[in-house]
Amino acid sequence: MVLQVDVVIIGAGAAGLFCAANAAKKGRSVLVLDHANKAGKKILMSGGGRCNFTNYYIEPSRYLSRNPHFCKSALSRYTQWDFIGLVDAHGIPWHEKKDGQLFCNNKAVDILNMLLQECDTNGAEVRLNTKITSIEALENGGKARYQVSTEEDDIRCESVVIATGGPSIPTLGATGYGYDIAKQFGLKVYPPVAGLVPFVITDQTKSLVETLSGTALPVQVQCGEQSFSEDMLFTHRGLSGPAILQISSYWSPGSKLHIDLLPTMRAGEALRQQQHERPKLKLRTWLAEQTTQKFAEVWLSGLREAELTLAELDGQAMDVIASRLHDWEVKPSGTEGYRTAEVALGGVDTDELSSKTMESKSHPGLFFIGEVVDVTGHLGGFNFQWAWASAWAAAEYV
Repeated sequence: MVLQVDVVIIGAGAAGLFCAANAAKKGRSVLVLDHANKAGKKILMSGGGRCNFTNYYIEPSRYLSRNPHFCKSALSRYTQWDFIGLVDAHGIPWHEKKDGQLFCNNKAVDILNMLLQECDTNGAEVRLNTKITSIEALENGGKARYQVSTEEDDIRCESVVIATGGPSIPTLGATGYGYDIAKQFGLKVYPPVAGLVPFVITDQTKSLVETLSGTALPVQVQCGEQSFSEDMLFTHRGLSGPAILQISSYWSPGSKLHIDLLPTMRAGEALRQQQHERPKLKLRTWLAEQTTQKFAEVWLSGLREAELTLAELDGQAMDVIASRLHDWEVKPSGTEGYRTAEVALGGVDTDELSSKTMESKSHPGLFFIGEVVDVTGHLGGFNFQWAWASAWAAAEYV
């Protein structure tokens, strides 16, 4: 059976659903196809189940791309304030958690239901459990420029929008299918790499992180010229937490991390001051006050100074301890990969696309939006805002 619609969108995630709703609102007939049995699975698990749907402080500098200017056009034309307005219009309660991160008060399903309701209200059809067998350009299709074939139908359309996301969290059904489509049409694709992902440690530091598993500390972590000041979590496999997830997007195999475990103080000066004010205080007790009891015990394990009072420490010993705390050098063996990665870095080369429309420069009517494009945001609602903005930009032109 041959169907005819204006727009076929492949992927019923954040970008795909939002593009569908907005394209349909402009009067286009829209069909969304997805192989999954449920729409928006990544939306449902995001933000600890509460969906960090955008951020107050959206800036192009918070995005990674081979072309750092590409995201500017879409982000400026559909802003965080536009999406907040939509959320408010649907009566969804939300709050700022920290650093401009906006979350649902209740559950992430509120955002998914809003997107599905927008699709339904505007007449966009969402079809799940649908396997696509081929996508091909039509030379003599008249108005129809593409044919998307499924196991049930051949669907002819004027525009195809690829909103398949990346391969992160494959247990939710994520694949690299969107990259395959881009390559089929001759578009350059940067190989995907897991981003916003925990590190695995296998060297002599492994026993330390295993013993401290479950302990969290505020840190400043640096890799190359990039640094982040947020919480770090020790795990049985390595390091995680917001600071680690953020820096992972800037890390490459073989690189070292430099971690300041006491970023809000100068430990050398603090030790000298405490030596004067509380000379009988043990070093272990002082460090426990700054961090946690468990961290102090494990970090100082095996050191003679651990049982000494501050009065018994000389200046050199204090400086050595301070230096270790302010610049803990860690060399991860790798990351946990797509299994736990929140995003995939890389994707369709932005030079292949129009920054205004998200349309392929070489194949009119073929669009790429969201995570499948080589634009990756920081942790904190930035990737969702890219999904909304890139989807809106495409919806204006499909």
